[in-house]
Amino acid sequence: MLTRLSAVVVLMTAVFTGTAAAVPPPPPNPSDAEISASRAEADAKAARVGELTGRLTQAEARLQELQDEVSHKRELANKARVDLETAIAEADAARREASAARVQADAASAAVEQSRRALDEFVAASYSQGSTVGSFSAYIGAKSPEDLLARAQMLEAVSASGLNRLDQVTRDQGTAANLDSAARAALKTAESKQAAADEAKKAADQAQRAAVEAHASQAAAIAELQAGRDAVERELLAARGEAGGLEAQRRQYDQWAEAKRREDEENARRAAAAASAPAPVQAPAPRPAAAAPAGNRVQTVINRALSQRGVIYAWGGGNYNGPTYGVRDGGVADSFGDYRKIGFDCSGLMMYAFAGVGVYLPHYSGYQYNSGRKVPLSQMAPGDMIFWGPGGGTHVALYLGGGMMVEAPHSGAVVRISPVRYGGIMPYVTRML
Repeated sequence: MLTRLSAVVVLMTAVFTGTAAAVPPPPPNPSDAEISASRAEADAKAARVGELTGRLTQAEARLQELQDEVSHKRELANKARVDLETAIAEADAARREASAARVQADAASAAVEQSRRALDEFVAASYSQGSTVGSFSAYIGAKSPEDLLARAQMLEAVSASGLNRLDQVTRDQGTAANLDSAARAALKTAESKQAAADEAKKAADQAQRAAVEAHASQAAAIAELQAGRDAVERELLAARGEAGGLEAQRRQYDQWAEAKRREDEENARRAAAAASAPAPVQAPAPRPAAAAPAGNRVQTVINRALSQRGVIYAWGGGNYNGPTYGVRDGGVADSFGDYRKIGFDCSGLMMYAFAGVGVYLPHYSGYQYNSGRKVPLSQMAPGDMIFWGPGGGTHVALYLGGGMMVEAPHSGAVVRISPVRYGGIMPYVTRML
C-alpha cells in the first residue's frame, strides 16, 4: 500500500511539474475602473483634439482673409507709389515750365522796359524839336502847302509810332503778368499734388505694415494652436496606447485564466486517474509537444515583421492591420513629412507583427515593455522584443537570433534588419510567446 501511495505521489508530482511549465505566471490584470478611466481619458483627449481642430480651421480661414487683405494693401501701396512717382514727375515738369515762364516773363519785362525807353525818347525828341505831337507850332514854319502837307503826314506817322509803342508796352506788361501768374499757379498745383501723393504713400505704407503685422500675429496664433493640437494629439496617442495596453493586458489575463483553468482541470483529471490506476512502472515524461505551436507562433511573428522590410518609417504609423499614415510631432518627424507617409514606427511594427498570433499590443514602446514576461538580455531568443531608453520608452525592435533584429528605426529610414545595438539597451527583453 505504501509502495502504491508513493507511486501515486510521484505520478502526481510529475503531472503537476509537467503541466505547470505550460502556463506562465499570471500577467497583470487591470481593473474595470482602470480600463474605464483610460478610455474616458482617451475620449476626452479626442474631444479636445476635435475642438482644437475646429478652432484651427477658423483661424486658418481668418489667416486667409488677412492674407487677402495684405495682398490688397500691397497693391494699394504700389498704386500710391506709382501716383507719387507721377506727381513728382508732374511737379518737376511744372518747375521746368515755371522756370521757362520766368524766362519769358523776364524777357517780357525787358521788352516793356525797352518800349518805355523808346516812348520816353520819342517824347523827349518831340519837345526838343519844338514839335510836340499835335501842337500848333509844328505847322507854323511851313513854307508852302506841300511842306505843310508833308509836315502833317510826318506828325501823323510819328504820333502813330508813339501810340504803337504805348500799346506794345501795355501788351508786354500783360503778357509778362500772365506768364508769371500761370507759372506760379502750375508750380503750386504740382507741389500740392506731390504733397498729397506723398501723404497717400505714407498712409498706404502704414496700412500695409499694419496688415502684415496682423497676418504675422495670426500666423503666430495658428502656430500656437497647431502646437497645442499636436501636443494633445500626442497625448491622445499615449492615452489610446495606455487604454489599448490595459485592454491587451486584460485579454492576455483572460487567456491566461482560461489556460490556467484548463490546466487545473487536466491536473485534477490526471490526479483522479492516477489514484485509481495500478501503480505505474515509472512516471510519465512531460509532454514536449506544446513547444512546437509556440515555435510556430514565434515564426509567424517574425515572418510578419520581415514582410514589411522596405516600408517607409512614419512616426505614429502602423496598427494591427498594417502600415498607416503617420501623425504630426511638431518637430523632426514633421520635417521629414511623416504625417504624409504611410508606414510604421517602431511600436507600430510590433503591433502588426504580434497581431498575427492574436496578441494585441498598445501603440507605445513603454507599454509594450510591460506587456509580457521579462527575460534577462543574456537569455533573449527569437521573437523577443528588445527595448532602449528608460522604461523601454525610446525604441523597440524584434530579435531574430544570431545577434540580428528587425526594426523601424527612425524618420527617413525604412523597416530593416540590423545588428543588435547595445548602447542604451534595457537589461531585459519582453517575451510574449
